[in-house]
Amino acid sequence: MTDPGPSRAADPGAVLVLGEALVDLVPADGDTGVRAAQPGGGPANVAVGLARLGGRPSFVGGFGDDAFGARVASWLSGAGVDLSLSGRSSLPTALAVADPGDHGNTYRFHLGDTATFELPDRAAEAGRFGAVYAGGLAAVVAPAADAVAATARAAAATGLLVVDPNVREDRTLDPEASLGRLRELCSLARVVKASDEDLARLWPDASPEASCRALAAEGRLVVMTRGPKGATAYVHDAPAVSVPAVPVRVVNTIGAGDAFMAGMLTWLGAEAGWDPALSAGRTQAMLEYAAATAASVCARAGTEPTAPPGV
Repeated sequence: MTDPGPSRAADPGAVLVLGEALVDLVPADGDTGVRAAQPGGGPANVAVGLARLGGRPSFVGGFGDDAFGARVASWLSGAGVDLSLSGRSSLPTALAVADPGDHGNTYRFHLGDTATFELPDRAAEAGRFGAVYAGGLAAVVAPAADAVAATARAAAATGLLVVDPNVREDRTLDPEASLGRLRELCSLARVVKASDEDLARLWPDASPEASCRALAAEGRLVVMTRGPKGATAYVHDAPAVSVPAVPVRVVNTIGAGDAFMAGMLTWLGAEAGWDPALSAGRTQAMLEYAAATAASVCARAGTEPTAPPGV
């Protein structure tokens, strides 16, 4: 894998976030028969998390002219996320219906012909940022997927591309094409963060640990999250580094993985100058900061993290 080296900008706000900002319909006050609308989307959660942790992220998404679109845009800009690179459309906003369960959250999506996936191609802007984040539904849903891929390729050539594949399954998605696009993004990235479930879906013929080792062997920093079992980081020719999940009374798990990602990015920008070649001790510090960020979401309602000490 060609290694152009990361951009050394030490500004934790210099992150370009590509992806979807949509509306989650979640159980209202624990009542599975009633749904409440709240802004969401994995990449949007990451962008807001970065802003809440002190950064100045720029978000590339698509926003409709309906009430949901206005609410989502207001949520992002109110948190301090720059939306000047996003697109606007007369189409409606995409919806994700959440069904929380004992083993995590499942979703049913309403994605077709929505403004959410009318992403502009920002490949020409990628070099202005210390890191570019990509992943989620926008990486696999047309027409956004082509714009995400083009911008990700430019980022891989000029700086630090960070990918969270965040595999989603839905009757509206083509599994083979979707997994192929996500595998390509992982192959381009210098940093990959994925859950054990994501890895099992992407490479079903290998264990999640083996897939992490294979990705790391090509020079990547790879982080596997395992929910309440904590997280493990893999780097080339070095022992894996693991941290436990931070113990909290769990109120909510929606957005925990996105908060972990925001914590990782914040730490890499502030403490490592976007250089993912970390020692074991610094890798542990990054994981502990990200785990504490995720715990701040699990301990209360909502998807916006609070900053743990240390950065």
